[in-house]
Amino acid sequence: MLDAEIAGLAPAFKAVADKIWSTPELCFAEHRSVALQIDAMAAQGFRIAPRLAGLDTAFSAEWGEDGPVIALLGEFDALPGLSQIAGSAQQQPLEPGGNGHGCGHNLLGGGSMLAAAALVRVLKQTGIRARIRYYGCPAEEGGWGKGYMVRAGAFDDAAVAIGWHPGVFNGVRARSTLAVVNRAYRFRGTAAHAAMAPHLGRSALDAVELMNIGANFLREHVPPDVRLHYAITDAGGVAPAVVQARAEVLYMIRAPELDEVHDLVARVDDIARGAALMTGTEVEFLPQGGASNVLPNAVLCHVMHGVMQRLGRLDFTYGERIFAEEIRSSLPAQGSVDRRARAEQDVLLPSGEGRLPLHEGLRPFDGRMTQGSGSTDVGDVSWVVPVVECSTATWAVGTPSHSWQAVAQGCSPAAHRGMVRAAATMAGTALELIANPSLIQQAREEHQERRDGRMYVSLVPADTLGPFRSGGDL
Repeated sequence: MLDAEIAGLAPAFKAVADKIWSTPELCFAEHRSVALQIDAMAAQGFRIAPRLAGLDTAFSAEWGEDGPVIALLGEFDALPGLSQIAGSAQQQPLEPGGNGHGCGHNLLGGGSMLAAAALVRVLKQTGIRARIRYYGCPAEEGGWGKGYMVRAGAFDDAAVAIGWHPGVFNGVRARSTLAVVNRAYRFRGTAAHAAMAPHLGRSALDAVELMNIGANFLREHVPPDVRLHYAITDAGGVAPAVVQARAEVLYMIRAPELDEVHDLVARVDDIARGAALMTGTEVEFLPQGGASNVLPNAVLCHVMHGVMQRLGRLDFTYGERIFAEEIRSSLPAQGSVDRRARAEQDVLLPSGEGRLPLHEGLRPFDGRMTQGSGSTDVGDVSWVVPVVECSTATWAVGTPSHSWQAVAQGCSPAAHRGMVRAAATMAGTALELIANPSLIQQAREEHQERRDGRMYVSLVPADTLGPFRSGGDL
């Protein structure tokens, strides 16, 4: 029954995903994309609640009056500078410097909406009671939109939350992520003629450079899972003969746990203060938001893995494999990328089958949770409700996210195939949980154990959006 509903609805939601791919919009400005999603869900009979958490491009779409609230997570924001012609294995921007869906969020939203719509049709036919709620979540790419939604209580009544992400393998995402803080450091100094009166100047750019040197030395004295990244967002001008009176640097500060990232931020702040002291400048700290680490849920992962096992192989056509091989040939250092992808993601095919450019099997899952090195605002949701996600093969093996190669594959037949498989996985997982309420209870008990009394503290600014600069999610 579910398979038939997925197949019948798939063309409509593939079309929505492709339209969003063709109109890539950045975080908190996804107005056309959110309108497409709202129209699609309203056409399926869902009740629309716009502007969740006061965000113009956040919404929910709900069906049902009673029963457990099953949340399905969707996204639709793109990335800057990744414009790319679809279906080309050579870098060819559609618009020089334009945006592109380098993380596949056009597919992510399309697949989750397809799962929600198909699930509702099955519930109508069977008479099973549940409330199905799709969340259109903006600004995952460094804007941390879900953090605002969580803080506003949008997920408080959800029993579980189910999501997915485009990728290079099929399997549950049984891992945590890194908590992350985006933080800008704005230095102010004194301008002066760099040749005639340098002694009168106090260089804000020198302060930024000294801060970055200090952060580089800090890397030796932090746990191995910690990540520090920075970009100079204001170098103070283009005239070298002027001592720069202003300069600014944006940091992404990551650690496996919330308390660890708070401690790390304090250490980076001290480095900024030291740079200001050394240069006779002043420094201002500008919080840019952040995201919590994901709390994985083994109960839900086992349920989802079982659903994926029952769905079987994800078979691709000869033409889809050929295009994937062309994409793989465009990747830098292809051999090392493939080895890392296969080792870390277990993209291994059964003995005797050979290696294919698209993952058609299922990644093993033995119940163990791993530590990922990326960050996502799904982490904030996972602190208030049990969350489970899968990945499906929408890109050729070895394709890095946030790349033009990912954009080139974003509306391909293979990507559509992976999106539909993700929808079947999510809807199947939801049906399993609705039919077995004890599983939901077990998942919630595990969720409480993982929190272990720890308080959730939102990392997004107190004002609705606050100052913002995109940092990306992975």
